[in-house]
Amino acid sequence: MVSSLAIGFIGFGEAGFHMAQGLRAAGAARIYAYDINTYTPMLGERIQERAARSEICLLASSAGIADASDVLFSAVTSDRAMEAAEQSAPFLKPRHLYVDINSVSPVRKQSIALVVTNARARFVEAAVMSPVPSHGHRVPMLLGGADASTLAELMAPYGMNLEVISEQIGAASATKMCRSVIVKGLEALTLECVLAAVAYGADERVFATLDETFPGVNWKAIAHYMVGRVVEHGQRRSRELDEVAATLRAIGVEPLMVEAASRRQAWCASLDLLKEFGGNAPEDYRAVVRAITDKEAASAAEK
Repeated sequence: MVSSLAIGFIGFGEAGFHMAQGLRAAGAARIYAYDINTYTPMLGERIQERAARSEICLLASSAGIADASDVLFSAVTSDRAMEAAEQSAPFLKPRHLYVDINSVSPVRKQSIALVVTNARARFVEAAVMSPVPSHGHRVPMLLGGADASTLAELMAPYGMNLEVISEQIGAASATKMCRSVIVKGLEALTLECVLAAVAYGADERVFATLDETFPGVNWKAIAHYMVGRVVEHGQRRSRELDEVAATLRAIGVEPLMVEAASRRQAWCASLDLLKEFGGNAPEDYRAVVRAITDKEAASAAEK
């Protein structure tokens, strides 16, 4: 039998929405959300539509979401994770479990934990290890912190995929940051590859040879998926890679590749291509290359 635990989401973007929707389907009856963009143009419309579709109650303030919830999932962009904690802190109580699922460095997680625990609440770090939309609330997450096991027990009735790996804050986020070197770096590399390969008419042969070099991997399908993800989430990914860079610097590793990948992700985001595809991630890397070429041609003509 599912409990009547009250669950709140601070931030109701892609991650918060899909997790909340999944929890609702799994039997969670009391789910709330608060997002600072609820009443802003465009973003606000999407947030309100998602809340209505998933039957999630939208609240109007940090005080409101804290008052209504027992467990609070912070699901904002990485650059706003500390801000979200600081805005929530005045309203936190010892009963609260504050779970930060944002992609930030171990040092940043530790700083956020200090803000939360100084407010007398309990803190759990969570590292999201796969895309949330395809998994919903069952997305694999690594947990860290003294109260990580408590969170895992509370969320067990809803079928969440939570693995406690440490009582120390930082181990889970370090795992996510190091993984992102590969995942988000590969996205940036793939985008750069197709920009050149399509221009030379070489993309089919490039992916055919990669399939031979890495048997069992469909590189063309990967290119379609990864380039689409950069178009849809390039800005967020660039910020996350900045956190990866901070993670590496903290241990004396110069993030040469990570910084380059961040620049490529940010460059794609600056083109604002998503609206060219109706607000949805494109499914064909060639269409993305054409859109970029058209944008650059139009920009050159204006000059």
